[in-house]
Amino acid sequence: MGCGKTMQLLQVAFNYEERGHQVCVIKPKTDTKNGTKLLTRIGPERETNFCFSRKTNLYNEIAKSYRNVRCVFVDEAQFLTKKQVDELMLVTIDLDIPVMCYGLRLNFRREDGGFEGATRLLQIAHEIEEIKTICECGHKATYNVRFLNGKFVSDGPDILIDDGKTKIEYRALCPACYEKYLKGEK
Repeated sequence: MGCGKTMQLLQVAFNYEERGHQVCVIKPKTDTKNGTKLLTRIGPERETNFCFSRKTNLYNEIAKSYRNVRCVFVDEAQFLTKKQVDELMLVTIDLDIPVMCYGLRLNFRREDGGFEGATRLLQIAHEIEEIKTICECGHKATYNVRFLNGKFVSDGPDILIDDGKTKIEYRALCPACYEKYLKGEK
């Protein structure tokens, strides 16, 4: 969280389009914030080509409506199902369209079990690049941490996006700061 994944996605999509190529930008319906738009913390935004549910066959959708694109971009890729990750791999193989996925590796409990899409992507991706960000202490942040109404929490549902009642915030922390919050030292 907060490392610029969506900003980088928008930048790379812009680079394709600047050179006259069409792209397809998608995100899961699980990500309810901002509706069908991708927004970044620093301002740039973009309408997606489509939002998909966990039941959407991504291969079929792309083959049917987006065969002419030069690249498919997926935001919040951790919300993909294992099957959808495999479908995207077939997009790269059968349709010869590169797919770039941007998302988290781990859930806020430091486990991969909550994000089957992330786990599957790590297993079969052709290439993986880490986008680095900084913890509040200045060290490299590697954990995504949940705060509810300003309070650190280490348990709860894997997916919790703004419900309009509780202030839900995610922050990137280094392992040392995570442990301090876990022990109540911060």
